[in-house]
Amino acid sequence: MSLDTSSLPPPPPISRRTVHMAGLLVDVYGLEELFSSEATRVSCLWLHHQRTRRKEDMADIAARCVGAWNSNNDDGKPSSSSKKQRRGLIALAYDQRNHGTRLVSERANGSWREGNPMHAVDMFGVVAGMVADQRVLIDLVEGCLFHDDDAAPVKRTVDQHLALGISLGGHSVWQLMFAEPRVEAGVVVVGCPDFMYLLADRARLSKLPTYSAQDNGASFFGSKDFPPSLVDACRKNDPKAIFFGTSAVPTTTAAGPADDAARQILHDRLRGKRFLLCSGGDDKLVPYRCSEPFLEWFKKATESWFKDEDVSVDNRVYSGIGHSFSTDMIKDSVQFVLDVVAHAGERASPAKTDEQWASKI
Repeated sequence: MSLDTSSLPPPPPISRRTVHMAGLLVDVYGLEELFSSEATRVSCLWLHHQRTRRKEDMADIAARCVGAWNSNNDDGKPSSSSKKQRRGLIALAYDQRNHGTRLVSERANGSWREGNPMHAVDMFGVVAGMVADQRVLIDLVEGCLFHDDDAAPVKRTVDQHLALGISLGGHSVWQLMFAEPRVEAGVVVVGCPDFMYLLADRARLSKLPTYSAQDNGASFFGSKDFPPSLVDACRKNDPKAIFFGTSAVPTTTAAGPADDAARQILHDRLRGKRFLLCSGGDDKLVPYRCSEPFLEWFKKATESWFKDEDVSVDNRVYSGIGHSFSTDMIKDSVQFVLDVVAHAGERASPAKTDEQWASKI
């Protein structure tokens, strides 16, 4: 997929330091600038890259976000807090499983059309694996970055996490938002919240024998190309399946008795979280039609029936844009990140901690 920066100025120069964290190499953008500031509160923007790409491919958006934040705060006089409580922003990128420094099989990153018969299982494994890796990194990032802060003039605390993912990385950010209470905001660029719909549609287009037009693909789920264990994994981890399993998203315009369970999911996993969802209107690889049923329900639910859960969903479809991180998407993503960081700590109480809801998974 492409990154369209043709009409944008180049990103500002931002420091990058590669740090070993929990067995992973993590590129940290803006660390030197943070160390030279008096910021005591730190926001971490975690970046999830595309399929067949590497962590280095997130350098442009990292520099744009961190550079914009630093530029807005370079006078050392934040508008709503004292100087000693200034907030800093860093961006962090690491390789998805089986990508970049972690590559073990190029074939496993391919699609059915590209000769990989295990496409659905392999891709879900990367997505869910990225979420698992992310949670460990959030556990450890403060100790890894500020190990020597005892001798520093200020003590820094990481107290906010947000994530931005593109394509494959968008799929993993969707799952991360449901899995990790500490990630309070997410930007999903051409990603999908319904892995089952996306892969069934891809199986249809790939003319797999396991996809039957007679039952509209229902028998595909549980076949060798989308085995029962993968169906179970979707129910556990993927947004649409967490709510509705293999059933269709309801088209009702009013809440009903079954929505008590949906309210509980929103309350336990998403309370106070913010979403920016960027989709290409002409995207053929991750078509908006695969996301649309769930997104229409999700936005309606968060704006009406369950408005008190304070979940914000900004769903944007960019006309004429294919599978691309377009100029307007980049601009909107940077502004969203700046808004979230500027209002750190002002949202509703976050979703429950692991201890409170792990038994529900």
